[in-house]
Amino acid sequence: MSELDAEDAKLVTLARSARARTGATQGAAVRDADGRTYVAASVALKSLDLSALQVAVAMAVSSGAPGLEAVVVLGDDPSDDAGEQAVREVSAAAVIFRARPDGSIV
Repeated sequence: MSELDAEDAKLVTLARSARARTGATQGAAVRDADGRTYVAASVALKSLDLSALQVAVAMAVSSGAPGLEAVVVLGDDPSDDAGEQAVREVSAAAVIFRARPDGSIV
């Protein structure tokens, strides 16, 4: 994680912990324009299927976040088109990092 600044490295750590805590396929962390963070894991229920990034963005938006600065989506497959579309809808300039489970940036 040496290429990340401290605040972005914190997002990676938070995303890793969310994934590890739940055993989910992905973890995500979002930092809003006020510096608050939102952490989530993917949700896979019969009635609801959301990526970790979708959940984290929804949490930020429902909390009144004024915009997003940076996000991390982490997993064996850190791709997430729907989650990234949600990020871009809220903040076109937000930085999106994709990371492997060990925290290394893809």
